[in-house]
Amino acid sequence: MARVYISIGSNIDRERYITAALDALAGWFDEPLISSVYESESVGFDGSPFYNLVVGVDTDLSVAELSARFKQLEADNGRRRDVPKFSPRTLDLDILTYDHEVGRVDGVELPRGEILKNAFVLLPLAEVAPSAVHPVCGECYQVLWQAYDRDQKLWPVDFTWQGRRISQASAR
Repeated sequence: MARVYISIGSNIDRERYITAALDALAGWFDEPLISSVYESESVGFDGSPFYNLVVGVDTDLSVAELSARFKQLEADNGRRRDVPKFSPRTLDLDILTYDHEVGRVDGVELPRGEILKNAFVLLPLAEVAPSAVHPVCGECYQVLWQAYDRDQKLWPVDFTWQGRRISQASAR
């Protein structure tokens, strides 16, 4: 079994699509680890704020199989591929890490570069896997988050899934 961390984001009807992604992942994988849900400004384009989180799962699926499932889930939830890369989206799922794989695996670059660049990826990853080690730089995600110095703002939001409070807003 491989430990995989997946980022999930949405800035269109956010609660609906984040819930749809969590429902699908819970149906495919036993006991997913789920971070808090964070709201952040869109990065790379002018758009509505995003909801983002990270989910950790154990799987025997290959990177190719996971990628295909995630693309289908995005499509089933209205994700359009005929628009610019940096644009609003109903649902975005990305494989961040797949065990300790490094390089291009089944067309997916691992680990995903966004881990070290974007607060909306690194903070929820550090929350669910604080002592897991980035397979390239060799630092654990909690240490990487503590050293993060880019000016990206994000904050936890109230989010309930399947009757369970996933996250709670804090005073800003």
